[in-house]
Amino acid sequence: MRLEVAERFERGDGNRVIAVDFRVTVRSVERWRRALRQGGSAGLESKGPQSLLRLSERQFAQLERELGKGPLAHGWEDQRWTLARIKTLIGRRFHVPFTVQGVWKLMRRNGWPCQQPVRRAIERDDGAVEEWKRQVWPQVKA
Repeated sequence: MRLEVAERFERGDGNRVIAVDFRVTVRSVERWRRALRQGGSAGLESKGPQSLLRLSERQFAQLERELGKGPLAHGWEDQRWTLARIKTLIGRRFHVPFTVQGVWKLMRRNGWPCQQPVRRAIERDDGAVEEWKRQVWPQVKA
């Protein structure tokens, strides 16, 4: 991405335009422009993450095993993992503080999808719903 930005610099595009197109801050574009001037294209190469990983690969593998046991095994009364619960589990197990947003980033970075539970009424009668659809839906389409 940064090398594409370098091409945009050469074309004379402004910082704001580049920032909008690449969905970054103007400040980042200014920093990249300065790095290009000072170090050439090598100055634009990524230096890696700005902070150390808070959980090692081994610790994250342990976390995945714990998540696999389910929330009931860790004292919660239902089978839903929430970011807040994962945050609590990480704190209890590894004594590493995380924010809810930090847990979200950690899970996403490691390939865990974000899912919203489907809410259904307890008293839902799927047969009655299908019957209603058969009766009403042809009328709605017409």
